Amino acid sequence: MATPWLNADEEQTWRAFRRLLVTLPARLDRDLVRDSGLSPADYEVLSTLSEKPDRRWALKDLAAKMEWSRSRLSHHTTRMQARGLVAREPDPQDARGCLLRLTDDGFGVLERAAPHHVVSVRARFLDHLDADELALLRALSARIADLPD
Repeated sequence: MATPWLNADEEQTWRAFRRLLVTLPARLDRDLVRDSGLSPADYEVLSTLSEKPDRRWALKDLAAKMEWSRSRLSHHTTRMQARGLVAREPDPQDARGCLLRLTDDGFGVLERAAPHHVVSVRARFLDHLDADELALLRALSARIADLPD
């Protein structure tokens, strides 16, 4: 099978995108830690749980959303639980699983972190795109992210 090498335009696009994949998350992550003391994973867990009914979601479903193993998320949320940010409850649908619940303290931490995070997201990303570019990026991101494995 012949290797489908990139042409010059494809290579420049791929390299620019790879740079974005490295620099944007690193900068947003540094801002998040500096402004709130939360790791990106902490923020993802807290913000996702805050959007769910009763602020609860099955660990297995959150692990799938984050593209983490259940074990990895379980270890991470154990540390968050020790800090009072989340609690574990039995999952009535899965005797071997558990539900993660955002605690009132965890919600308070998220409420204090979110405004700083939004400022960072705007300054480092959204403010550099116009409405048409945002729509195009949203469509392209959804198309690529939703490709099957």
